[in-house]
Amino acid sequence: MSRNTDARPAERKIAQANRAAREHLPFDDTQDLEDARRGFLGTASENVIRAEDGSAVWDLGAYGFLSQDCPDTVNPSLWRQSRLVADHGLFEVVEGIYQVRGFDLSNMTLVEGERGVLVIDPLVCAGTAAAALALYRAHRGDRPVTGVLYTHSHVDHFGGVRGVVADEDVAAGVPILAPEGFLEHAVSENVYAGTAMSRRAAYMYGAALPKGERGQVGAGLGQTVSTGAVGLIPPTLDITRTGQTETVDGIRMVFQLTPGTEAPAELNIHFPDLRALCMAENATHNLHNLLTLRGAEVRDPRVWARYLTEAIDLFTDSSDVAFASHHWPVWGRDRLQRFLSEQRDLYAYLHDQTLRMLNQGMTALEIAERMEMPPALERAWHTHGYYGSVSHNTKAVYQRYLGWFDGNPAHLWEHPPAEASSRYVEFMGGADEVLRRARQSFEAGDFRWVVQVVNHVIFADPDNASARELQADAFEQLGYGSENGTWRNFYLSGALELRHGSVGTPTATASPDVLAALTLDQLYDSLAIRVDGPRAWDADITVLFRIRGGDPVTLRLHNGVLTHTTGTGPSAGRPDLEIALDEPALRALLLGSVGPGELLERKDVEVTGEATLLANLLGHLGAPDPDFAVVTP
Repeated sequence: MSRNTDARPAERKIAQANRAAREHLPFDDTQDLEDARRGFLGTASENVIRAEDGSAVWDLGAYGFLSQDCPDTVNPSLWRQSRLVADHGLFEVVEGIYQVRGFDLSNMTLVEGERGVLVIDPLVCAGTAAAALALYRAHRGDRPVTGVLYTHSHVDHFGGVRGVVADEDVAAGVPILAPEGFLEHAVSENVYAGTAMSRRAAYMYGAALPKGERGQVGAGLGQTVSTGAVGLIPPTLDITRTGQTETVDGIRMVFQLTPGTEAPAELNIHFPDLRALCMAENATHNLHNLLTLRGAEVRDPRVWARYLTEAIDLFTDSSDVAFASHHWPVWGRDRLQRFLSEQRDLYAYLHDQTLRMLNQGMTALEIAERMEMPPALERAWHTHGYYGSVSHNTKAVYQRYLGWFDGNPAHLWEHPPAEASSRYVEFMGGADEVLRRARQSFEAGDFRWVVQVVNHVIFADPDNASARELQADAFEQLGYGSENGTWRNFYLSGALELRHGSVGTPTATASPDVLAALTLDQLYDSLAIRVDGPRAWDADITVLFRIRGGDPVTLRLHNGVLTHTTGTGPSAGRPDLEIALDEPALRALLLGSVGPGELLERKDVEVTGEATLLANLLGHLGAPDPDFAVVTP
């Protein structure tokens, strides 16, 4: 099954643990298997989905190996989840609501209106979104897209928009709905820290791992992310309050705003005429992240639980089905009430118990080890940590309230990893002695300790081949035992890079289309993040841009900080250089599609002052590194 020829088999302790999981987990509960196949209408005839340029962006057949029995190298609970999530095709939720599942990390939902179809959450890239829409039309007719709705600000819920509508459609009146604050958060998350997030997302989703029993088997929430270009068309209609009702193409929708839950800007949708409830990503068939491993703002489980209670009170009495932007629906009022209540209790319990224990003086690591979920929740498959985990979610709650510092002054001013590792290895008797003892721990099945200790050898001596090999082997075993799909992918990606070098960033979210959606303020901020502070300490440059038809803006580089000021007030200071230009020309300069020399040579650009200062200012910007080291210093 696996193409990972470097991978070792499962060690005895991991194999035993995985077999034991088969015995104590409720595999006789097959309701999810029935629900995941309910309403199946068909799937694509070709496995490989391609972008317009012919490049492959998704392979529907990549997870065919999951039809076999679970091997020792995969946690059986994760194998079960991945098998369910890998099911692909068009499914009827209720008459009038359809979902394409398994064509990307997320689902695309299509709601039929009087003339056409409303598309909810058009996947990650245009290629998979277009293929999903084509599959729908093959079964339900060639209906036009009469509206698009983004449920929240994560890229897998808007990135494929250009696969279902074009700018011309929107200009002609096709509305794009989104929760208030969507654009700000969609852009800031994917640009300001986008390079680091995308690099870590390569680990989280295992994009470079071979698919198979010793490689990538899924990510819990979905299988992985598609690799096509990410797009973004800004919303034309904001949802600003709970209870707001909108009708698109005859489809009546009642909205519930849920900011600060799974995303900073998110909403749930009730379709009263269809007795259906869309829970976006606020209630899915797993424990979600309170802090995703790729990095993000810490989410608020207290607020998340309260919004789930509100959704139960507002909508479940008039709903016969609940569906979401990942996984499969839940049918029946009693079942969906129980499902939402258990999801609510899940996040509330993690929040409240973490706070209880931190107020007893426990640290984040101690709480993560001590936390146990109530048996009733543990017995429900949809509360399992396939994507989020109890361990890293409790640490996220701790971080939200108390930050990185655990209060112990010994941890207040620690050496950075490489310097500390050199000292640790010397204290422990040198690299050879550390590796000798670590191999004993490996043979004993204590892989968690192996990776903690051998990490010091690698950070003290990244070229130590024996340490890299042992660390890769230990990462691999921890991955084999993980119920959490993203933990497995992190461990196996670490092993892959130790053996073969960096895999880089397979999917970049800061695409040209996303960058084009930045406001000018966001563009100025994105430049400020790139200033090489120490190199710019002595620079003092002020440039005034007079934007035709807009407000003037002053950029000043001083004390290693790039500030921007709208207008020409005292904070702007006296400009060294003034440039009059149109906004598109300024955007081209800030996005890097034209250089300062080329810009200043344009006939429609007027320059007053020392023209070389523009290149000087921009020359203090550094470039982010999409290939930075993760498992080595």
